[in-house]
Amino acid sequence: MSKDAFDVCIRFGEPPDTRVVARRLAPNRRILCAAPSYFAAHGVPTTAHDLTRHNCIGIRQGDEAYGVWRLTRGRNGSRAKESIKIRGNLTTNDGEVAVKWALDGHGILMRAEWDVRRYLDRGELIQVLGSYHTPNADIFAVYLRRRQPSQRIRVFVDFIAASLQRPG
Repeated sequence: MSKDAFDVCIRFGEPPDTRVVARRLAPNRRILCAAPSYFAAHGVPTTAHDLTRHNCIGIRQGDEAYGVWRLTRGRNGSRAKESIKIRGNLTTNDGEVAVKWALDGHGILMRAEWDVRRYLDRGELIQVLGSYHTPNADIFAVYLRRRQPSQRIRVFVDFIAASLQRPG
């Protein structure tokens, strides 16, 4: 975590730092998707390994391994994990830019459902490899570990959690 002082941070994905408390506020899975025009020109991957032959849009985020997508297939005891080294000619640290590139047909993107749901619903992006599980991007409130969080932190986090549960 940052050395800066903070009361509460909202983040996607569980923080790796055990010195903070992370309260899950809402589920938010990651989705593999691309524009219909990309699939029309390059075909649709049917296995995780097929991604190595596609232009994948890379996003540098936090402490996550860059350029490797971790996918899991199967359920419970028969889960198979795959780490796919992606290739692509576009990389950014800005999720909105990456979504724009995907919408423009430049490649396959792994992005939080939160960011792409409206485009999927309108058919501007198409999900692929839906039988694979991707690392979650659940939304967490993060605050410093104390014996008892202050009332203002509890009230704020409860408010955000309730707001994220409401439709729309």
